[in-house]
Amino acid sequence: MVSTDGSILEEHHSTGTMNLEEGEPVGLATGLQAGAFLGLYLGFSLAVISVLTDPSQLQRLAGLMCTPPLIGAVALGPFLARRKKPVDLGKQPLAHARETLEPLNEGQGSWRVLSHVKSDGMSIRIDMHDLTNLEGVVNAALPLADLCSVKFVVGRGVPSSRQPQLRQNVLSLVEDRVTLTRRRRTAKSIEISPVPTVKYVDQQRKINRALLVLLPIFSFFAWLEMR
Repeated sequence: MVSTDGSILEEHHSTGTMNLEEGEPVGLATGLQAGAFLGLYLGFSLAVISVLTDPSQLQRLAGLMCTPPLIGAVALGPFLARRKKPVDLGKQPLAHARETLEPLNEGQGSWRVLSHVKSDGMSIRIDMHDLTNLEGVVNAALPLADLCSVKFVVGRGVPSSRQPQLRQNVLSLVEDRVTLTRRRRTAKSIEISPVPTVKYVDQQRKINRALLVLLPIFSFFAWLEMR
């Protein structure tokens, strides 16, 4: 009976992990909104050109502000609707992180998962203060970064800090195990991003580059047409 329950829990955990890795499509409504926003961005740029070339063309100005968002929603909405959501965080990743790191507890008054492992809604936060086994916690926590963002809270690393060497010690451990594209340093933490998030950022950069290339071209031809 215990074995059966364990199998059910293991299967449920595997299913939850798969969902966290793959994510879900953003949906048609969000895709239409995103397409309309891109169209609005283009329409606003063309409207500025229209005002500069002939301010009296109010009807053309209104058309440029209204038509591109509709076209963007219809043309880009279904495509954008298939994009995956960023990794969803809830109670399960936090519970999984605490379960994974629980064997590394160092006792009451020292480093413990209940007091030092939390979630801020966007990532798992692991406070590395009061910890002696830095390497053990880093090695155990890095696989969690395949599912969601993991932040090692290490302080600023200045002489006045409570543990001034903590930041550099953790950074040295992370640099040996994680590629540069997945890690990011903030004022008080070192963040490790999952691979899906890195891919999402790369795709977003490609879209931004495409907009930077196409928008001037559209604007130039629109300016020639409006002269």
